Amino acid sequence: MNESYILYAIPLFFLTIGLEMLVGYRRRKQYYNFEDAITNLNIGIGNQAVGLLGKLLILASYQWFYEHLSIIQLPAGNILVWIGTLIAFDFIYYWAHRWGHEWNVMWGAHIVHHQSQEYNLSVALRQSWFHTFLSFWMFLPLPVLGVPTDVILVVAAFVTLYQYWIHTKAINRLPRVIEYIFNTPSHHRVHHATNPQYLDKNYAATFIIWDRMFGTFRKEEEEPVYGITTPLNSWDPVWANFHFYFEMAKGSRSLKSFRQKIALAFRGPEYLGGLLGQISKDPQHHIKVKKYRTPVSMNMKIYVLIQFVVLTAGVFKYLLAFDELSLFYKLACFALIIMTTVTCSGIMENKPWVSFAEILRVLGAIILLNSLYYYNYQDWFIYMLAGSVLLGPAFLVWFTWRWILRRESPQSVNTEF
Repeated sequence: MNESYILYAIPLFFLTIGLEMLVGYRRRKQYYNFEDAITNLNIGIGNQAVGLLGKLLILASYQWFYEHLSIIQLPAGNILVWIGTLIAFDFIYYWAHRWGHEWNVMWGAHIVHHQSQEYNLSVALRQSWFHTFLSFWMFLPLPVLGVPTDVILVVAAFVTLYQYWIHTKAINRLPRVIEYIFNTPSHHRVHHATNPQYLDKNYAATFIIWDRMFGTFRKEEEEPVYGITTPLNSWDPVWANFHFYFEMAKGSRSLKSFRQKIALAFRGPEYLGGLLGQISKDPQHHIKVKKYRTPVSMNMKIYVLIQFVVLTAGVFKYLLAFDELSLFYKLACFALIIMTTVTCSGIMENKPWVSFAEILRVLGAIILLNSLYYYNYQDWFIYMLAGSVLLGPAFLVWFTWRWILRRESPQSVNTEF
């Protein structure tokens, strides 16, 4: 799908995250954990990078259905078409989201969004790298009914951005009429909770009325405990996106027939949990699960934060220039983006392989970006060369000195913002 709206939303994301941190500080509440928030944002960056590689397929599918299979072609300038599309899109989204929890093959992708044991605005950006490819077909009835592709894309952008603001603990309850019709932070906190009474509730995107209609609504009562019933316990964005499918493969080994193995994909996560022995009989299990924490030195936190800032700037440019890049540079820059998110996770988990991987990443970034600018942006090449000559060695010296030579011991500090 067209990702341009994300470019304009990035400043808003960071501004509101900063405001949420400020609210938490003034209320003396810890809304954020550094490693968790960086992981959420890195997974979101990966989502955008992966989405760029597949957006043409999805766009082409909607456009082909509209041009060849539509019953009628509705006018894009009619306000009723926009209102009707919003309602229809939101209705389909409810079912796509619900099936994303009820079918293992879908949950394996959507689980990424639920892995964080915190609940804040950064969690909204923690999105699966390939869930869109598994669910976009559910919206094909819209172009068949004559909704223009551009209308679908704008409505999809609205529904996506609407769900951003409801990922917060800073807002309690809204007026009753709003809470009855619309999805709100209170309703969505229930959806992200592991409390037994909250599981598989409140699937709505914009209108909570769908949950009320189909029996999946639950009001927020006791304090939610966030995450998934079997915690991920990792900051690795690649593992976050694929771990459930490894669990599915492991669980399928205990199934005898091929038919049972195929059916596993369309059964619920609780069935797989039973196969793997992950279901606890303790009703208070969700409360007793400890939050995943790794001790990281303040020096390495600052290093990771700077890498994230540089990565964000690079991804911004990548999104803008994607259509102009050759296939080689599209794939090479994509690999660099993913590698950066993975090495940052390795640093935060104190993984021994990071010593080699981070040096390789920095050197690879210098070579890749300078060659890219030399061949594609000649007027800006000198600036890229100067910047990489200054920053590249500085990062290498900083990381090598602090991580390898001194092997700085992680400080026993509170890792929450």
